[in-house]
Amino acid sequence: MSQVTVRSVVYQLDGQSYESRLAFDASHKGPLPGLLMAPNWMGVSAGAEEIAKSVASKGYVVLIADLYGQTVRPSNGDEAGAAMMPLKNDNPELLKRMQAAFEQLQAQVEVDTAKLATFGFCFGGFCSLELARTGAPLKAAVSFHGTIDTQNPAGAKHIQGSVLVLHGASDPLVPKAQLPAFEDEMNAAGVDWQLLSYGGAVHSFTDPHANVPGKMMYDAKTAKRAFKSMHDLLDEVFQG
Repeated sequence: MSQVTVRSVVYQLDGQSYESRLAFDASHKGPLPGLLMAPNWMGVSAGAEEIAKSVASKGYVVLIADLYGQTVRPSNGDEAGAAMMPLKNDNPELLKRMQAAFEQLQAQVEVDTAKLATFGFCFGGFCSLELARTGAPLKAAVSFHGTIDTQNPAGAKHIQGSVLVLHGASDPLVPKAQLPAFEDEMNAAGVDWQLLSYGGAVHSFTDPHANVPGKMMYDAKTAKRAFKSMHDLLDEVFQG
């Protein structure tokens, strides 16, 4: 039976402290596949830890990337937006922080560094796809209800693994024009990609606390389907 525990991983980047969180089965002997989780705009939070623990219980080591810094822990949407938007608009800085967290994941003794992937939610889904576009050694990159635009469409040719986008078909926060642009980008680069659109689902469909009808709403059935799709892909890419 899994005994998922969580520990802090503190590191420095450009003179600033970051505190990511590592979820893993403490009873397991030997390395396990490592997953870098980019959380939603609330950053490292209790909700993010619950997701990381749930995924880790399936046989993974999950590192929640701290993208804001150790002292920035938003408590509401206004604070989250203030932390997220400057970073989303500064792609080099965002990628520097994602790469730093990815290196921390790779450095953990519990991780099988030949089996690495990333997944994220909303803003974090965007971050996961952007990391994949850098050519990071990822077997898969998964986005849950994230925007799928990019400032670097040419980066798709660097993607090494499979890409899975889990999208709410009624999500008002992801412009519909992004979907064909994403498909064209992936096809032009020859990426192994999937885009699953869930009918009736809006933004934040995996977040039990999301409750803004027509905009951001939890959808238990869709969330279950989406996580199953991620786990099916991870089973496939980590075979052997």
